[in-house]
Amino acid sequence: MTEDHSHLKPPSKRDMRSAARLYAVQALFQMEASDMTVDKVRRQFYDHFFGLKTEEEGEFIDGDADLFHEITELAVNDQVKIDQMTDRALVAKWPIGRIDSTMRALFRAAGGELISGRTPPKVVINEFVDVAKGFYPDGKESKFVNAVLDHMAREVRPEAFKA
Repeated sequence: MTEDHSHLKPPSKRDMRSAARLYAVQALFQMEASDMTVDKVRRQFYDHFFGLKTEEEGEFIDGDADLFHEITELAVNDQVKIDQMTDRALVAKWPIGRIDSTMRALFRAAGGELISGRTPPKVVINEFVDVAKGFYPDGKESKFVNAVLDHMAREVRPEAFKA
C-alpha cells in the first residue's frame, strides 16, 4: 500500500541544496568503496536517488543536481589539494588516511564547495555539520567536523572571516 504524498509541498531550494550535499558525500563514499568513476556514480544517483519514492524508505528528496555535480566534480578534480587542506586542519596524529571513509568523503565534498567560492563558508560549515549529524547521530563527530571545516574555510576564504 503506497501513501499519497500529493498534498506535500515540493522541497524548497534550500532543502534541495542540503540533499545535494548529502548525496555528494554518499557518492564520494561510494566511489572510494567501489572504485567507480565519478560519472558512473553520478549517473546512479541521478537515476536512483534524486526524487525517488520507495515504500521502505519513504521519499528521497529531490536534490539540486547542479550543486551535486559541482561538488562531486571539484572534490574529484581537487582531491589532492582538498586532502592536503584537510590534513593541515586535522591534528598531526590524525592524517586523513586514519579517518573513516565517510568522514573523508564529507571533508572532500565540503572542501569542493569551499573551493568553488559560491556559498558563504559559514553556510558550507553549517550544512556539512548537519550532514555529519545524519551519519553520526550519537557522537562528537559533528564538533570535530565543525572544527576541521572551520580551519579549512579560514585557509581557503580568509576574507569571509574578517570582522
